Amino acid sequence: MTPDAAVAANSGGRVAVLTSGGLDSAVLVADFLRRGHVVQPIYVRFGLIWEEAEEGHLRRFLDSLPGLGTRPLVTLDFPIADVYDAHWSLSAQGIPDAESPDDAVYLPGRNLVLLAKSCVWCALHDYPVIAVGTLKGNPFADSSRGFFNCFESLVHAAMACPISIVAPFSDLTKADVLRLGRSLELQQTFSCIDPNAGHHCGLCNKCAERRRAFAALSIDDLTRYASAEASPPSVR
Repeated sequence: MTPDAAVAANSGGRVAVLTSGGLDSAVLVADFLRRGHVVQPIYVRFGLIWEEAEEGHLRRFLDSLPGLGTRPLVTLDFPIADVYDAHWSLSAQGIPDAESPDDAVYLPGRNLVLLAKSCVWCALHDYPVIAVGTLKGNPFADSSRGFFNCFESLVHAAMACPISIVAPFSDLTKADVLRLGRSLELQQTFSCIDPNAGHHCGLCNKCAERRRAFAALSIDDLTRYASAEASPPSVR
């Protein structure tokens, strides 16, 4: 058990999970349920171009989970257009494609903004642990253990409330997470940053990452891709 998983295990059974609707956070919700936790999924709307499709998929995925431990999805609004301006995540111009490097999908300050509002909500609703689906090798500074430690201290100073931020999948790869969740209705998760009529485009950076993970484990990918050109890319 990782240190983050140990913290979550000692949370009194109540864990909030920041859920984007993607494979990682969706499987994280299911894994906490499997371990007997009361799980509160939280979705933060920034106003990005894929969120309508993403939230719809997330709700269908949560509905597919067995058991009574999942609380109804909480949605928090944090519009960011006045900060991001013409960023590709709002303008749909220059969206990173399948050949782009992984760091091309960086959303400036994403975890900083996600956690700011979520931590206040959790403090007011008695959820002592917030879990995020950060994976091994994540290159972004606001996904590091050092950042999470600093944020915990900030929340405690601001609200005199101890909130632990954990990343139980931080030692896992995308393929590891897919293996862990292969029995779930993963076709209901959503990874795309350029959706087409509410479906995965099949051609963006995140669709390519998703297809590589399925291909690496030879798991049938039941995801509906809008593009007929969406054949599985080569494994990097």
